Amino acid sequence: MTLAYNPVNLFAVKVSEIEYRNTGKRKLIARIYQPQGTGPFPVLVDLHGGAWSRKDRYANEPMARAIAAAGMLVVSPDLRLSEEAPYPACVQDAHYAIRWVKHQAKGWNGDAATLGVLGSSSGGHVAQLLGMKPRDPLYAAIPLTEAPQLDAAVAYVATRSPISDPVARRAQAERKGNKEMMKKSDTFFAPANAIHEGNPQEILERKEKVVMPPMLIMQGGEDDNVIPPIQEKFAATYRASGGDCQLEIFAGCEHEWTATPGPDADRSHQMVMAFIAKQLRALQKAA
Repeated sequence: MTLAYNPVNLFAVKVSEIEYRNTGKRKLIARIYQPQGTGPFPVLVDLHGGAWSRKDRYANEPMARAIAAAGMLVVSPDLRLSEEAPYPACVQDAHYAIRWVKHQAKGWNGDAATLGVLGSSSGGHVAQLLGMKPRDPLYAAIPLTEAPQLDAAVAYVATRSPISDPVARRAQAERKGNKEMMKKSDTFFAPANAIHEGNPQEILERKEKVVMPPMLIMQGGEDDNVIPPIQEKFAATYRASGGDCQLEIFAGCEHEWTATPGPDADRSHQMVMAFIAKQLRALQKAA
């Protein structure tokens, strides 16, 4: 039986790294945070942000470590960046990583049946896409030959500043005269019409067939990159489509507030952990 996840727990955490996929151009590494206890522990896959163009498995280290210390196996995989390969490459990497973690979890004292996903910024965009479309053939294109039966279905999706609507986010960059951010969007979504295919907001508006796991969105109130109205619209659309979406606005915080140590970052850690604990209690009750 999986141990109950309780944010007040405090376990020692062992950190290790392992290659989970070789693209032929570089090795993608996963960073594994293992609580040291009897287990088995629930499992979380942490997807990094970076506007699809930068960052890696270390990006969310403070939150990943805090979540693991409360009794969760956390795995943070590298994802390909947009200059290596545009959309949907990193979504495919994340889809593969989720299946790979499910396959490996038992060996790390984890319970794959509890797996959820956490994503920050562009990682939140990827998390939303996979949360809603875990069996999409495009996203599942990289085979996991040792466990072909596995899919990328998750128990919940937790996000920080997710790019819930890439079209609206690019329009915001254009309004701000942020040419660098516009370029990052255009490099990732190539050809340009891919921005509509890989758009969580538009997927809901088109009434595509989706799965709707419980979702948390944490959003900085002063974020001028992914502005609060984008999240408010997405959350409302998700709920209207039948999903459960908890939207929390952090007043006075900008886009990457969780990276700066302090009360707001601590609150974000506690909020994610409380959300996960709630979802796992519901999962255990339904079992």
